[in-house]
Amino acid sequence: MMSQIMSRRDLEFLLFEWLDTEALFERKHFAEHSRDVVEDLLRLAERVATDHFAPHNRAADLAEPRFDGTLVELIPEVEPALRAFADAGFLAAPLSHEAGGLQLPSSVFGACMAWFQAANVGTSGYALLTLANANLLTVHASPELVERFVEPMTTGRFFGTMALSEPDAGSNLADITTRAEPQADGTYRLFGRKMWISAGDHEMGENIVHLVLARTPDAPLGTRGISLFLVPKYLVAEDGSVGERNDVVLAGINHKMGFRGTVNTAPVFGDGAFTPGGRPGAVGHLVGTENRGLPAMFTMMNEARIGVGLVATALGYTGYLKSLAYARERLQGRPVGASPDSPQVPLVEHPDVRRMLLAQKSYAEGALALNLYCSRLVDDIASLDDPTAVAEAEKLLGILTPVAKSWPSQWCLAANDLAIQVLGGAGYTRDHDVEQHYRDNRLNPIHEGTHGIQGMDLLGRKVLMDAGAGLAVLVGRMHATARRAEATGDPAGVAYAEQLSAYADRLVEVTGAIGGLGDQRSMLADATAYLEATGHLVVAWLWLEQWLVAAGKDSTFHDGKRAATRYFFARELPKTGPLLDLLAAGDRTTLDLDPDVL
Repeated sequence: MMSQIMSRRDLEFLLFEWLDTEALFERKHFAEHSRDVVEDLLRLAERVATDHFAPHNRAADLAEPRFDGTLVELIPEVEPALRAFADAGFLAAPLSHEAGGLQLPSSVFGACMAWFQAANVGTSGYALLTLANANLLTVHASPELVERFVEPMTTGRFFGTMALSEPDAGSNLADITTRAEPQADGTYRLFGRKMWISAGDHEMGENIVHLVLARTPDAPLGTRGISLFLVPKYLVAEDGSVGERNDVVLAGINHKMGFRGTVNTAPVFGDGAFTPGGRPGAVGHLVGTENRGLPAMFTMMNEARIGVGLVATALGYTGYLKSLAYARERLQGRPVGASPDSPQVPLVEHPDVRRMLLAQKSYAEGALALNLYCSRLVDDIASLDDPTAVAEAEKLLGILTPVAKSWPSQWCLAANDLAIQVLGGAGYTRDHDVEQHYRDNRLNPIHEGTHGIQGMDLLGRKVLMDAGAGLAVLVGRMHATARRAEATGDPAGVAYAEQLSAYADRLVEVTGAIGGLGDQRSMLADATAYLEATGHLVVAWLWLEQWLVAAGKDSTFHDGKRAATRYFFARELPKTGPLLDLLAAGDRTTLDLDPDVL
């Protein structure tokens, strides 16, 4: 029976038929791995996710974390599931050999993580944050801190968080006020409040490692004065032994619409509830150098942005599979023109239901291709010997990262909405999972930078500040794909190639017009529209890539790829046109609007 969590067949198609993952194993960095290893890991991920994560997904939603003023209580199934995840080696899998990891390709690990995120997004959140935390430390922390804190995270003894936002400084990190006072022993004492910190407190494992943004006493204003600190819940001695409680407590927890299984907290550092060494202040260790905290944190934030995109994709994908299974089994109605006494047919026989299912397929499978493509770029950056090829991959990854976070967050949420609609009245009840998937996914357009922030990052930083170099790489690859499709001689491929090339050229033209507006405020006013137009164009390109792989292959699976490509080019890519027209027109409605009229 096919899983309703994730599609093993699609993951194999993307990794081996499209991305040529086996070519990675010919490079020194990944030479110890093989296709057999990858297939074993994918099967292991499927089994652990199915047996240990999926069974308590609903329970974690219904019995969200509780805080009694002292302790955070989770349902009992969460910790053993994460233990099974760690015991299977997944907490160490993507890290380097030097950090005690398996140095698994990022694309392969992303395919494995999709199983866990689709099975139980709440429980997988603790693992995702711990992995990102450990990876940042291996890049930016001193060898002593890596030895003391990373190894326990890779084995599941310690968990990790990222503590950026504050009650009065959400996405605007320039305004954070948490302070860090240097001490004679080389540590710091932290004082301040944070907000919206996922996995910020619980009783699992032996410790929680917080990565905290704060300011030192003489730090300059703005983002240039932010430093990064490692602040453990319990102090850890140089020999690795866990000691007394650090001065970190909770003001409370936040109660969310979805994603309830991952506790979301409001931690307080240095309020004196605990006094390590006999006095208040949370003991912290500087990661990197003072006033360079934000660039270091971007290591984790960029990884987390791609991770959030994969979470959104996984939720859209499992909702699609569940609504597809329901539509194939549920008898309702008859074909148009059929006799009233004829048998009812499955929902999937109705064209409008097929429209909703095909839309979901195009969103979920297109998003998964985007996520794994970005992960493959990470692999290329880590393993290629040619500096020019590495530089090109870095430019392409930079421009695709905000798209990889935001496009799945927008359109896989739309897929979840359609999954509810396919189930009809049943879709709105807790008797079926699809309503939970929608609620869980609604957080992802906000997670790790809102939709609008990703738009400003794409247009303001990745495109305009780079003088269009990254965009040129992206469009160049689109044109290369179009030429390959045109060379097939297949009428459909030729038509897709013409359509993709035309929209790519139009994006370049509109980008030039935006860059000529002169002031940053005007250029960024409709950055969200730019993000959405670029995202749809990118996913169309990746659907054409998949169409090329499926061309000439005679199977139901490959027929499905061709059908989804046809749908996306006929009904989705044309949505890009009005967005580009809006951008080209330079509409000033929102710029000139008096807020008092709202």
